[in-house]
Amino acid sequence: MFKFFTNPKWYLWAYAGSIVILTSIWIQVQIDVKINEWFGEFYDMIQKALGTPNAITMKEYMGALGSFAKLAALSIILGLAISFLTSHFLFRWRTAMVEWYHSVYDKARTIEGASQRVQEDTIKFSRIMEGLGTSLIESVLVLIEFFPLLMTLSIGIPILWFGEWQYGLVSGAFIWAVGGTILMIILAWVLRLVGIEYDLQKKEAAYRKILVIAEDDGGIRPKNLDELFHGVRQIHFKSYLYYLYFSIGRLAYLQANVLAAYIFLAPAIVAGVMTLGVMQQIIRAFGRVEGSLQYLFRAWPTIIELASVYKRLREFESKIAINMQQENLESPSE
Repeated sequence: MFKFFTNPKWYLWAYAGSIVILTSIWIQVQIDVKINEWFGEFYDMIQKALGTPNAITMKEYMGALGSFAKLAALSIILGLAISFLTSHFLFRWRTAMVEWYHSVYDKARTIEGASQRVQEDTIKFSRIMEGLGTSLIESVLVLIEFFPLLMTLSIGIPILWFGEWQYGLVSGAFIWAVGGTILMIILAWVLRLVGIEYDLQKKEAAYRKILVIAEDDGGIRPKNLDELFHGVRQIHFKSYLYYLYFSIGRLAYLQANVLAAYIFLAPAIVAGVMTLGVMQQIIRAFGRVEGSLQYLFRAWPTIIELASVYKRLREFESKIAINMQQENLESPSE
């Protein structure tokens, strides 16, 4: 799976491509920091305008909106460029995987579900990595940039349960985000979601294989097909039920998540010790830090699917290695 990074043929895309994508995401995060600063200045201006009639001019107001438009345009253009580059990067990763599978396919074709591994699972691997990879990198960079910013903004601001402690808001975001993530990981482990996804794909592969065999073998009876499809149906119904349990917990947490920043800022809001602009900056920075810490939580369903694909491909490559070893042992005797 990782020959993309070890084969000299792909070094340019593997390493130079990684650097370009990483740099682009870092620049996008810097733009996001500027947008956060804009929110503070804009809402302070709004508060000033609403408090004192004609305190600001139309030129100042439209100029502020124009500044946001420029930042938003830059962020959109960069986001599209990152998406384009990432798609090409991951398709070349998939190409490196597929080329190796093709080179050893004479050792792999007897393995159950070989065609599905080479075609379907490599597509899934690249598509999932496209979303997860960039979002993981962005989450790390956002945390690096917004973590100190949130600490700076919360100086002198009373925080629920933490008082005026400088690290109170950051600690609150950490406890809320990591606590929720741990709960979801425990729930997914209890429900055995990765195992269910793996079993589902295995049963689908067995059913697909016998359908292909039935095209050339008239001895395959409908009863055999029905029995295999019954197993497919059972595992699907089981997955629907277990994912429903997981979704209930996940959605309940996400709904409560909307109020988290306001709950921690309750003493400061009630006491009126900050401006509307500062509050907006803090809430947005809190959301960005919290969102980064919640990466595993938000991406968990996709991570489960990726873990299942990775497990199948690793098992497939292990079986290829075994077949190659057996062939090497048999060669001297011939």
